[in-house]
Amino acid sequence: MADGSKPAPKALVLVGGYGTRLRPLTLTVPKPIIDFANRPMIVHQIEALKAAGVDEVVLAINYRPQVMMDFLKEWEEKLGVKIVCSQEPEPMGTAGPLALARDILYNDSNTPFFVLNSDVVCEYPMKQLLEQHLRTGAEGTILVTKVSDPSKYGVVVMDDRHKIERFVEKPQTFVGDKINAGIYCLSPSILNRIEPRPTSIEKEIFPAVATDGKLFAMPLEGYWMDVGQPKDYLTGLGLHLNSLRQRAPEQLADGPHIQGDAIIDPTAKIGKDCLIGPNVAIGKFCEIGDGVRLSNCVILNRVTIKNYARVADSIIGWSSKVGSWARIENKAVIGEDVFIKDEVYLNGAIVLPHKDIKESILEPGTIIM
Repeated sequence: MADGSKPAPKALVLVGGYGTRLRPLTLTVPKPIIDFANRPMIVHQIEALKAAGVDEVVLAINYRPQVMMDFLKEWEEKLGVKIVCSQEPEPMGTAGPLALARDILYNDSNTPFFVLNSDVVCEYPMKQLLEQHLRTGAEGTILVTKVSDPSKYGVVVMDDRHKIERFVEKPQTFVGDKINAGIYCLSPSILNRIEPRPTSIEKEIFPAVATDGKLFAMPLEGYWMDVGQPKDYLTGLGLHLNSLRQRAPEQLADGPHIQGDAIIDPTAKIGKDCLIGPNVAIGKFCEIGDGVRLSNCVILNRVTIKNYARVADSIIGWSSKVGSWARIENKAVIGEDVFIKDEVYLNGAIVLPHKDIKESILEPGTIIM
């Protein structure tokens, strides 16, 4: 931790591009400020960084920076952390943004800084990551997570002391089951390896640091998910709510109508005889009618769901209205301000903002433009 003689650690969040995998939600709001468990995704990360002593967070962004900054000004005050935007002239990959933010991240006192991918949710053990990084004298420390099928990922191969030896992309034979979790603690000296051009930290920078014997891993305890696409976002919500059940059960909703874990904003109105859960988030100013059934779904702010409708395994965008006895399921994603008529059935449909849906859609993956 910063101890008075050293400056506080800084952090850079790789906000990145257009969030195409989370469309149609990202047509309305940049991905990092879409709510996850009723708080903007990036706020979960900034809170964890602040708890680890960070006093300034850089957002590396090339898409709608003004929307991001307007939004984050209010959070800057709420969280008590300085938040600045570093706008990329072009997409700069995962290392180029560090070179652009060098003036903020570099310091002579060798105080490390954090780098995070904005899509990643976990319990964010930032303090432990910083402590291990300082203890080993590493130039870089990567948070790694265990996966059941390593053949789909780039695997991190390390020795018994967690020193990283090499990376193996999508291995066909077993070399390990730990993958890069997208969260790093880095020493300022690593910036000398990075040029201000589009660069991949995973493919170009980390292998060189590993070759020099200065790259370590810290295995992540607990859950981890990249929530950059709808099915993973919903899976991540379930993992996060289960984690809250262990760590902060008071944040979860309670009552006879709750089945399993759910998080409900206090401003939401819930009708009679509903069944909510498991794995449900209901945002601000939502109105849920009588007899509604919600499971494994996200209801974003200001949504109205009328009597006896059912939403399962789906995301309902801001200010949308779901008619009575309507049924929405199978990874459907409904954009902002969509009106769904009574008794309509949407099976895995993707509906862009500002649409009026009067007919059922039975073919999964159908996009309503």
